[in-house]
Amino acid sequence: MTESNTGAVTRSASWLSALRTAIVLIILCGGLYPLLITTAGKVMFPHQALGSMIIIDDTIVGSELVGQRFTAPEYFHGRPSAAEYDPFSVGGSNYAASNPDLKARVADDSAEIAQRENVAPTSIPADLLAASGSGIDPHISPESAILQAERVASARGIAIARVNELIAKYTEGPTLGVFGQPRVNVLKLNLALDGKEFDD
Repeated sequence: MTESNTGAVTRSASWLSALRTAIVLIILCGGLYPLLITTAGKVMFPHQALGSMIIIDDTIVGSELVGQRFTAPEYFHGRPSAAEYDPFSVGGSNYAASNPDLKARVADDSAEIAQRENVAPTSIPADLLAASGSGIDPHISPESAILQAERVASARGIAIARVNELIAKYTEGPTLGVFGQPRVNVLKLNLALDGKEFDD
């Protein structure tokens, strides 16, 4: 066998070896691994694996992970959404604090909230004025919930003490006791107000 033939055979063997490696990795990483992880997730965390859906009377009313727009006075309102609460269009506004459009929107929202809640604009928590990084955050701070408690109680004709009890009940602590801030899931709180309390 000549030297040129030996080189061709070596190159061919290397190419076939690389092809076999690529096929094996595609099957393992692109097929078996995702299938294994997806199956394990569904078995160990069925609620979370299916989107953390909230089901009332066999009807999906939302997800624990996706905010919704509430505008009626008898409900707590969430934070603004740069994605219009669309889980397929997640994303923040990407506006800098100096952006004039952001300043105008915050000024308008601040005036509207101040009038609706009968408070001074300076007392409005930041999360009621700023969209989250995802644009679909379903939570507000306990301070934002307390700010709205009097309006909700008045609109429903119930004692504000009862509303505050529900706020306390649906206030979640930091994840693992360390990550994040205390927060209130707006959908869960509103469902509880309607007498449709949801347990994980």
